[in-house]
Amino acid sequence: MKLLTHNFLTSNIIKGVKNGYPLSILPGKVEMKEVDFNPEFITRMLPKIEWSALQKAAKECGFEEGLPDTVGEEQLGDTDLLKRVHKALLEIEVVEGKLVCPESGREFPINNGIPNMLLNEDEV
Repeated sequence: MKLLTHNFLTSNIIKGVKNGYPLSILPGKVEMKEVDFNPEFITRMLPKIEWSALQKAAKECGFEEGLPDTVGEEQLGDTDLLKRVHKALLEIEVVEGKLVCPESGREFPINNGIPNMLLNEDEV
């Protein structure tokens, strides 16, 4: 699971959960997988990214270095910054581990890079 994917996942669908974002990551196995750098893609994605959730996820995976506290429009031309964001969003891959709901503590397994967000009947 890439951190880009993680940034959009929530557990708000669980019955009674109002604060299901961001999910915590308990990484078991994390790999770096090289992806071609596309500055236009990163620039277009930045406004859609919840920055604090990305920072938290990168830190939980052991890669918090290089991400600034905030990113503004004036920084979109900074190629070095875009490369660091690219690395965090697209090259950090959680292969095995768990996602944890911040409110309920419900754990969702990650196997072979795929988060299983299926719920039990009593959770819907």
